[in-house]
Amino acid sequence: MRRIGIPFNIIDSVDSTNRLALERVTAGSATSGEVFFAMEQFAGRGQRGKKWSAESGMNIIMSMVLEPEGWTPADMFQLNCAAALAATDLFSRYAGDETSVKWPNDIYWRNRKAGGILIENIMRGRQWRWAVVGFGININQTMFDPGLPNPVSLRQITGKVFDPVELARELCSDLRQHLEALTQSGFQTRLDLYQQRLYGKGRWFILQHQNATFRTLIKGVDADGKLITGDVETRKFRFGEVSWIGPA
Repeated sequence: MRRIGIPFNIIDSVDSTNRLALERVTAGSATSGEVFFAMEQFAGRGQRGKKWSAESGMNIIMSMVLEPEGWTPADMFQLNCAAALAATDLFSRYAGDETSVKWPNDIYWRNRKAGGILIENIMRGRQWRWAVVGFGININQTMFDPGLPNPVSLRQITGKVFDPVELARELCSDLRQHLEALTQSGFQTRLDLYQQRLYGKGRWFILQHQNATFRTLIKGVDADGKLITGDVETRKFRFGEVSWIGPA
């Protein structure tokens, strides 16, 4: 996993970098660490089937192909954690320490969404063979779809214009460092760092589970990636089981 960003493919336009990466993996023409960066993506995908839209040439839109050698399906949240930490490293380097991870893998600045991560996996039986890690991070865009509730970009925060390709290469380096740290020092140190950066930790929020909303305290995330909340009782939720409504 250490050769992240080699090769680094820059594509003028594509429907989805994740779809392209998955197609290349399936065809046997992708290598571990290969990156597909798009100047324009016209059918981007987010979590839970949501669309990810971005202006051409303005943002980081890329997917990384990784071969998780030595990892099992039980380790999937470790990759999620490393990717989220890498993205917050990059964004906070320029936007400051108000950058956080909104569980499970949105990048937030204050109470506004700066980016998101979509990880898709290829399994062969019980073996985790490939992972495609897609990043969408708002860099220079200042006009957004009015249907988006709370977007923000680095340019809006800092007033500066950045080179998205150079920042994408930085992100490759950041992820490599976190994956190496997982190997060298284990998952607990990465999980502790994820907890430190967790959006809303120690605060009360309204969440929705099935058809019911409830007020609860965000307490943290466990090693399996479940969100831990507390109100009349401590509960744990897997990704997709609850939706964020807003601060309580």
